[in-house]
Amino acid sequence: MSEIIDMGNIIYSYIPVAIILVVALLMPPLTMFLVKALSPRSKSAAKYQTYEAGSVPTGDARIQFNVEYYLYAIAFVLFDIEVLFLYPWATIFKGHGITQLATVEMLVFIFVVLFGYVYLLKKEALKWMK
Repeated sequence: MSEIIDMGNIIYSYIPVAIILVVALLMPPLTMFLVKALSPRSKSAAKYQTYEAGSVPTGDARIQFNVEYYLYAIAFVLFDIEVLFLYPWATIFKGHGITQLATVEMLVFIFVVLFGYVYLLKKEALKWMK
């Protein structure tokens, strides 16, 4: 059976989408204009000085960090993202049961992450001082 499509109802159903689109396009420039127009401006030299909790800054702020710090940070982010993906999976597993395909996919995911962890250990990327 073919249904008669009322074009008027279809067009009216897109009005909320159009409103959201217009608001989404207008908000960033409007917000930037309001901030520029209403925010106070200061041209003093004190504005561009480093602030260290009320004390006078000493030394150079540009110090070099040990590269191991960045390796730790990257490893933390990787394993943190793993937990982020495991949490919804565990929630579904607890509440509704889970299919065999989803279990295999999660085991593959865990294997890939563990492979990365073993790689980091073999490259000694997690040792602070070499």
